[in-house]
Amino acid sequence: MAHTRTSVSRSSEAGRLRSESHLSGEMVLCYSGRLDAINVGRLWRQTAVKLQAAPPRQLTVLADEITYCDGSGIGLLFWLRLQGRQKGFPVDFKGLRSDLAAHLDLFNSDNFNPDHCPESRFTIAEIIGRSVWQFLRDVADHFMFVGEITSCAFKSISHPRCIRWKDVLITAERAGANAVGIVAIIGFLFGLIMAFSGAMPLRQFGADVYVADLAAIAIVRVLGPFITAVILAGRSGSAFAAELGTMKINNEIDALVTMGLEPVRFLALPKVLATMAITPLLVVIADIFGLIGSGVVILSIGFPLVTYVSHVRSAVSLDIWLIGLVKGVVFGALIAGVGCLRGLQTETGPSAVGISTTRAVVSGIVLVVAAEGVFAVLLHFLGI
Repeated sequence: MAHTRTSVSRSSEAGRLRSESHLSGEMVLCYSGRLDAINVGRLWRQTAVKLQAAPPRQLTVLADEITYCDGSGIGLLFWLRLQGRQKGFPVDFKGLRSDLAAHLDLFNSDNFNPDHCPESRFTIAEIIGRSVWQFLRDVADHFMFVGEITSCAFKSISHPRCIRWKDVLITAERAGANAVGIVAIIGFLFGLIMAFSGAMPLRQFGADVYVADLAAIAIVRVLGPFITAVILAGRSGSAFAAELGTMKINNEIDALVTMGLEPVRFLALPKVLATMAITPLLVVIADIFGLIGSGVVILSIGFPLVTYVSHVRSAVSLDIWLIGLVKGVVFGALIAGVGCLRGLQTETGPSAVGISTTRAVVSGIVLVVAAEGVFAVLLHFLGI
């Protein structure tokens, strides 16, 4: 006589589960009552616990006491069949009504294997093609955005009251005034680094006094605008993308469109104008503190302050200062524009804003580097 262990799951709900585990490895599950959306969740959890506690060699499901079964109940029965196929034990349904058996047979367990989903594999040509296509689409989006924001800017020239000047001032304060400290610190440190890096090799040739010329030209012409642009890309460009991305997820931008307002003119244009206005000022601050940093190094190696000032004045002319300011305007437009574009491109999902913020920072820095390269080539051919 076979020995069995019997357990009964009792509840005030209509659906019930009774299970028997035989020493031979056979498990019998007896469902009774209603297998509907109200009861199936509880019965499903009880069934999963029993299968996990004592994995069977054979499973028999007694279904003759089921009085009602909807789609959720069919899902439970199909899950039992799927468990048997995945874990290697046969599942036998006894007493199941013909209409329920017909519904259960509509699902083929061979097509439901979440642990072994077929992986989509692409050839190298497909991967390259997809990457090129995404890149071209991104470039097209950038050109469309530049055209749209340029059109809005020209319209605003004839109608200045269309621009939200209050938002321009708020953005100028957040992106400009609040960034003075970090720009000054980074500019000062880069001035120290440039002067120390140039002093050591030039001292071997007895020309260490020309470290002042080298550092001054590098800071004012290249490093000042570039450092400021990188700081703004990480600080302000990401903030623009996060702000507009949050508005996109909350359907606030759709609400603006419904009210007949252009999101680019209403949201992006004030940020671009403010960033273009404050970036040259931040460049000047970075230049000044960079020159102070390099001056500290020059004084520390034994040269008087008057010598340093004289070399800086002779090396840095007005056109070099103007080059740095023009770069600041261009870099500010690129950073603010790409930050707003990434924010407007935000998709749905919990990580969408983070993705847009990351793309804004990366795209902003890449565009700044590319623009710096274009400036270098252009100024070379112009002989400036």
